Amino acid sequence: MTSSRMNLPVVAMLALAVALSGCKEAKNPGYQGWVEADMIFVSPDESGRVIKLNVREGDEVKKGAPLYEVDDDLQKADLNQQNATLANAQQTYDRAASLSRTGSGTQANFDAAVSALRVAEARVNTSQTRLARRSGFAPVGGIIQQIYFREGEMVPAQRPVLSIMPPGNMKLRFFVPETDLPKLAVGDEVRVTCDNCAAGLTAKIYFIATAAEYTPPVIYSLEERSKLVYLIQARPNRPDSLRVGQPISVFPGVKTPVADKR
Repeated sequence: MTSSRMNLPVVAMLALAVALSGCKEAKNPGYQGWVEADMIFVSPDESGRVIKLNVREGDEVKKGAPLYEVDDDLQKADLNQQNATLANAQQTYDRAASLSRTGSGTQANFDAAVSALRVAEARVNTSQTRLARRSGFAPVGGIIQQIYFREGEMVPAQRPVLSIMPPGNMKLRFFVPETDLPKLAVGDEVRVTCDNCAAGLTAKIYFIATAAEYTPPVIYSLEERSKLVYLIQARPNRPDSLRVGQPISVFPGVKTPVADKR
C-alpha cells in the first residue's frame, strides 16, 4: 500500500510530461513553404493566329502528342516560292553540267550553278521546317497546366501558347532558420503535410541555399541573426498528391531504414 501511494506522484509527473510533449509537438508548425514546378513552355517560332487547340487545361499528354496549330499561309507561300527557285537552279545546273561534259562551258559557270543549287535546296529545307513548326507537339509528357492563347487569338513569336508540367519537375520550396541548418542535408528525406493532403507524404532534399534570404550575409546584428532563413528545395515522392501553389509544412527527421546485414 505504501509503495503504491509513493508511485502515484511519479506516474502523474510522467503523464504530465507526455501530455506536454504531445502539446509541444502539436504546436510545432514545421518549416513553412509551398509547391512549385518547373514548367515546360511550348511556343511557335513565328507569330501567327491560333487556329486549333487539341488540349484543355488539366489534360494529360504524352510526348509527341499534338497540342495546337497556328495559321501557315505565309509559310506555304514561302515554300512555294523557294520550290520555284529550286526548280530554276536545277535547270541552270543541268545546262552547266551538260556544257561542262562537252567542254563548251567554263568551270566558273559550273561552280556557280552548283553553289546556287545548294543554296536553293537549303532554303527549301528551311521553308519546310518553318511550315512543320506551325503545329505544336508535346516535347515531354505531363499535365497541361495553363493555356495562354486560344483559338482565334494572335500569338507573338516565341511566346508560349501553353505550359506543361511534367510530374518529375514538381518541387517543394521551404525556409529554415539558420540555427536549424545543421539538422538538414542534401539527400535527407523530410515529412510533408498540408490541408486535406494524403498521409505519408515525404520529399527528398536536393538543394540548400548557401546565402540567407532576408538579411545581408555580412552586415547584421546579433538580434537580426536569429531571423536569418535559408531556402531549401525538395522533390516530393508523390507529386500527383500535390498542387502547384499549395502551402505546405515540412518536418525533418525522416530517416531511410538501413537493411540488417546479419
